[in-house]
Amino acid sequence: MSSAEEEAAPKRRRGRPPSAARARQSQEGAGEQRVEAVERALTILEAFSDSRPRLSLAELTERTGFYPSTILRLAASLDRFGYLHRDENGYFRLGPTPLRLGVIYRNSFDLASYVRPALARLVEKTGETAAFYIREGDQRICLYRHHSPRLIRHHIEEGMALPMDRGASARVLMAFTGGNEPLHEEIRARGFYFSQGERDPETAAIAAPVFGHLQTFIGSLGITGLANRFSEENCERLAALLVDEARLLSRVIGGR
Repeated sequence: MSSAEEEAAPKRRRGRPPSAARARQSQEGAGEQRVEAVERALTILEAFSDSRPRLSLAELTERTGFYPSTILRLAASLDRFGYLHRDENGYFRLGPTPLRLGVIYRNSFDLASYVRPALARLVEKTGETAAFYIREGDQRICLYRHHSPRLIRHHIEEGMALPMDRGASARVLMAFTGGNEPLHEEIRARGFYFSQGERDPETAAIAAPVFGHLQTFIGSLGITGLANRFSEENCERLAALLVDEARLLSRVIGGR
C-alpha cells in the first residue's frame, strides 16, 4: 500500500492515537503546548511493561494505534538516542537511556518538593488543613502538612504518630497496605474515605491514596477540619478536589 493509500484508508488510521485518546489528551492538555511527534514517540515507549518487555512491530501497532511506517520512523530516532533497540529477530525493547535517566531521577528525587505544593494547593482550594501520611508498622506518621489559614482549624505537627485504627488517612493506609475487610475493599473501589468524629468528635476528614512508579502505593493525602464545615454537599466538593489533587500528585511522581 502506498503512502497516499495508507493515509486514505478510513479504518486503519494509525498515524496518531485513536480518537478517544485524542479527545482525552485534548481535554487534559487544554491550553498546553504539545508536540505531536514527541508524544507519539513517548507513546511507543509507554507500550512496554514488566510483563511485555519485548514487542514485535505488529504488537506495537496494536498497542499504540499507529501505522507501522510511523513506528519504524520514530523507532529509528529513538534508537539513535538509546531509548529503543530492535534485535536480530525484529523485536523491539527499551534501550539503556531510560535506565540512565531513571538513575538520575532517583538520585535527585525529593518527595517533599512534590507533596508540599500539592498540600498548599489543597489548603488554598478547600480552606482546611492538608497533610500527607505514610504507614510505619501499626502507626501512621504525618510526613508533611500545611495548616489552614483559618483561626479555628485542625492542627497537627509533622512527624506526629497517630493510630491506624481510626481516621480517614488511617483507613486509606490500611486499605492499600493489605487490609482485607469489606471497608477496605469499598475504599479501594471508591478511591477515597470520609470520616467524621472517628479520632476527634469535633473534626472530620477526607483522604485519598497516592501512588508512585508502577502504581506502588506511597501514602495518603488528606484534609481535616471542623465537622460542621463538612456538610454532605460540601463534602462532595471537597472529596472531588482532594481526589483530583491525589491523582495529579501520583502522576507527577511517576504513577498512572
